[in-house]
Amino acid sequence: MTDNTKMKYGKLIPVMLCFFAMGFVDLVGIASNYVKADLGLSDSEANIFPSLVFFWFLIFSVPTGVLMNRIGRKRTVLLSLVVTALSLLLPLFGDSYGLMLCSFSLLGIGNALMQTSLNPLLSNIISGDRLASSLTFGQFVKAIASFLAPYIAMWGATQAIPTFGLEWRVLFPVYMVIAVLAILWLGVTPIEEEQPDRASGFAECFRLLGKPFILLCFLGIMCHVGIDVGTNTTAPKLLMEKLGMTLDEASWATSLYFIFRTIGCFSGAFILQRANARKFFALSVACMLVAMIGLLASDVHYIIYICIALIGFGNSNVFSIIFSQALLAVPEKKNEVSGLMIMGLFGGTVFPLLMGFAGDAMGQSGAVGVMLIGVLYLIFYTPRIRRPMAA
Repeated sequence: MTDNTKMKYGKLIPVMLCFFAMGFVDLVGIASNYVKADLGLSDSEANIFPSLVFFWFLIFSVPTGVLMNRIGRKRTVLLSLVVTALSLLLPLFGDSYGLMLCSFSLLGIGNALMQTSLNPLLSNIISGDRLASSLTFGQFVKAIASFLAPYIAMWGATQAIPTFGLEWRVLFPVYMVIAVLAILWLGVTPIEEEQPDRASGFAECFRLLGKPFILLCFLGIMCHVGIDVGTNTTAPKLLMEKLGMTLDEASWATSLYFIFRTIGCFSGAFILQRANARKFFALSVACMLVAMIGLLASDVHYIIYICIALIGFGNSNVFSIIFSQALLAVPEKKNEVSGLMIMGLFGGTVFPLLMGFAGDAMGQSGAVGVMLIGVLYLIFYTPRIRRPMAA
């Protein structure tokens, strides 16, 4: 291993720890269920918590792109980790509705800052053809934190060892310690960043949407996240509607989706180092298209399971490929492009809303039909993928 390779990995490890911290935002799912039970909340009151996450992406993504031009990507990531650590500190003082609302708001803000700044920071270490695979590996690391959150919370709620009265909330100090470690490690890691020619403003950021390819990428991110959140929401409902399962029985569908999404991220990190990005993207979208048709046409339980798994695998690398394509398309405006792409995560609010209306009108097949529109757009996007220049 050469000295340059050792230096690259020395910088890559703390950045990947930051990707792990990025996954802390997914604890909102299991935490909102516990808060609902502890405080006797209604569904609408409890659902405010996960909704906050996507709301802050809409508000903070583009301003973060502007901020990066002024203070740099690494400092912006460090700021995001500080906000995240603060959000994890608050639940140690209780689980009142107002306190948890503040905690989840800060968690969403910190994650919006982190997702906007961490991806382009990685491009200072890895570039060219390997950027998409590295972003995918980062998503795999992020998924580990997402997986662990429910198990840590359940351990805290059921284990016999005292947790200082925190019970399920022991999840927060565990993740807070990791966030602090990420702050310290990244803080002492030297990373050279290319400096923008001049600081840009909001108008210049949004003006990038006037570039046809950037607009296509933005809409692609919205479709990816819409399919992701939509599948998590709709998969259990499909099993209950088509097979008459209870909610406890049908909840396995969400776990199945995450399992294959994680498998897809891990395998994609290696496949994208060797395979053509457009061909792999086409294969991924084909998996989702077959799955959507299967969900619409079949009531057989194992076919439904296969379709959910195909969506998880197919959707696992879409974000990384689109995001890297956008960064490489306008390399002199990476900060602004990153802000716009992360703002596209607001699709996680738009799609479930449309799916809810369609589901009320036509059952869960209507909700699947909305996701199918997102898949059809990704088919339209596929031939427009460009091959990046090697680093």
